[in-house]
Amino acid sequence: MDITDRPRRLRTDGVRGLVSETDVRAEDLIAPIFVDATIDDRLEIETMPGHERVPIDESVARTREVLDTGVGAVMLFGIPNSKDARGSRAWAEDGVVQRAVRRITAETDAYVLTDICLCEYTDHGHCGVIEENAATDPTVTVKNDPTLELIERIAVSHADAGAEMVAPSGMMDGMVGAIRGALDAAGHRNVSIMSYGAKYNSGFYGPFRHAADGAPAFGDRRHYQMDPANAREAVREVRLDVEQGADVLMVKPALAYLDIVAALRGAFDHPVAAYNVSGEYAMVRAAADRGWLSLEEVAYESLLSIKRAGADLILTYFAEDIADRL
Repeated sequence: MDITDRPRRLRTDGVRGLVSETDVRAEDLIAPIFVDATIDDRLEIETMPGHERVPIDESVARTREVLDTGVGAVMLFGIPNSKDARGSRAWAEDGVVQRAVRRITAETDAYVLTDICLCEYTDHGHCGVIEENAATDPTVTVKNDPTLELIERIAVSHADAGAEMVAPSGMMDGMVGAIRGALDAAGHRNVSIMSYGAKYNSGFYGPFRHAADGAPAFGDRRHYQMDPANAREAVREVRLDVEQGADVLMVKPALAYLDIVAALRGAFDHPVAAYNVSGEYAMVRAAADRGWLSLEEVAYESLLSIKRAGADLILTYFAEDIADRL
């Protein structure tokens, strides 16, 4: 048989790396850190084996553990010592994230990002100011514009503490423009915004909601997070964020939405990020713990697929697991 085109010639060990089209580097990854104002010792997160909540006093040590793997960026999520209807601990000067950021930026060279949302801080678990009768009427949702006023305060408080990038995740209309205006007015023109521009109402968030005490006490978030059926809407949503001054564009979740990552990569020249979320992590971890697959191999392949789709940055719970390989 005369076979002229033999792609296998370029799959041998000597040349394989030279022609590899996609790679994942430790520098591409962001490691999430959960800081808990209610505990004095580290607390394992049952739904995400291998991860812990850490007290504020351990936030620097936890960050150094990440840095030691070669990953240089961390995203902080906070569990406050009290909650109320407006989530007021989210913008408090002595809030959990604010205190941790001040310590981390003073004692390490980590690049620090912070999550800008209210679900961990409100006693109802929703991402903003809720409408009247929300607990009994499933059609009631979060008030958009009053919530913008609160996330402006959160963003400025995080920047005041030393955050270098803030990441609004509540999917409020106009959130990027509101935050950009508030940061600039407060003298934080150099603080970047990573917008969760395409965040879907997904079933993959369960482990995170347990980890951060952020599950809604009633109803769901379908009225402000995106419908998983919609792809064109994602481009529209993200275009609005670009027009309002977003610096990085986030897709969440990642693996079930690689088409969205690819679409944003083709539509915009901004850096694209993807959140390899808790449910995606937990599935692989559970299967690996049962010996059904290789944690390192599948974790790497998952991240590689996200990069191949077009992501520049990946927020992932696998960051430390595979950093040595990278």
